[in-house]
Amino acid sequence: MTVSACAELVERGDPDRFRAVMAAPVEARAQLFPLYAFNLEVARAPWVTQEPLIAEMRLQWWRDVVENAASGAARAHEVAGPLHELIRDFGLPVAVLDRLIAARRWDIHCEPHEGIDGLAAYLEDTGAGLMWLAARALGAPEAAEGPVRAYGWAAAAAMYIRAVPELEARGRQPLPAGFGVQGLAQRGLEKLAEARRARKVVPKEVAPALLAGWQAERLLWQAVAGRSSPELSEARKRWALLWQALTGRW
Repeated sequence: MTVSACAELVERGDPDRFRAVMAAPVEARAQLFPLYAFNLEVARAPWVTQEPLIAEMRLQWWRDVVENAASGAARAHEVAGPLHELIRDFGLPVAVLDRLIAARRWDIHCEPHEGIDGLAAYLEDTGAGLMWLAARALGAPEAAEGPVRAYGWAAAAAMYIRAVPELEARGRQPLPAGFGVQGLAQRGLEKLAEARRARKVVPKEVAPALLAGWQAERLLWQAVAGRSSPELSEARKRWALLWQALTGRW
C-alpha cells in the first residue's frame, strides 16, 4: 500500500509512463504513480481472462472501490489504498474515475466502436480523462480542463494507433468502418493544436502531468504520413522526453 509498490507496477506494465514520471520533479511522483498504477490495473483487467463475465466483475470491483473511496473499503490493496488517499487529499472527481473504468468495457468484447463518435468518446474517457486526473492531482484549476483534456486526447490517439495491430491480432475491431489510422491521427493533431491554443491557462506546476504525452506529436505525424505502426527510436524518445521535461513546453 505504498507509492513505491505503485511505481514498480508502472515500471513493469507501462514503461513509457514510468519514464515520464521519473522525468518529473520528485514531489510530483507521489501523486502520479498511484494514478498511473490504477489506470494500468483497469486497462489490463479485460485482458487477464478469456471469460467476459470475470472481466466485467474485475471492472465493477474498481468502480465500487472508486464509488466508496470515502468509506476506506479495499484500502489494503496495493493500488486502491494510495488511490483512496489521492481522492481524499486532492479531491479527484469520482465521476471521471468511474467513466475511465466503464470505458474499458469495450476492451472485453469484440464489437467495434459505435462509429467515429464512439471511438472519440472512448479516447475522451480513457486518455483524456486520465490526463485531467493527473493534472488535478497536481493542483490544476478548473479553467485548465479544456486544454489538458485536448492534449490527453491527442496522446491517447497516438497510443491507440500504435496498438491497432495488436488489437486486431486479438480479434478486436479498433477502427470504425471507413475510418482509418490516418483519419484518427489527423484528429489527434487537431486536438493537439486546440490544446496549444489555450495552454496559457495551464499553470507550469501542472506540466509533469502532461509529460505522459511527450511522444504524441511525432507518432501522429508518422501515422498521417502513412506509417501503420508508428514508433520512435530509443534515442528520439529520450531526447523528446528530456526536451519537454526541461522546457515545460508541450
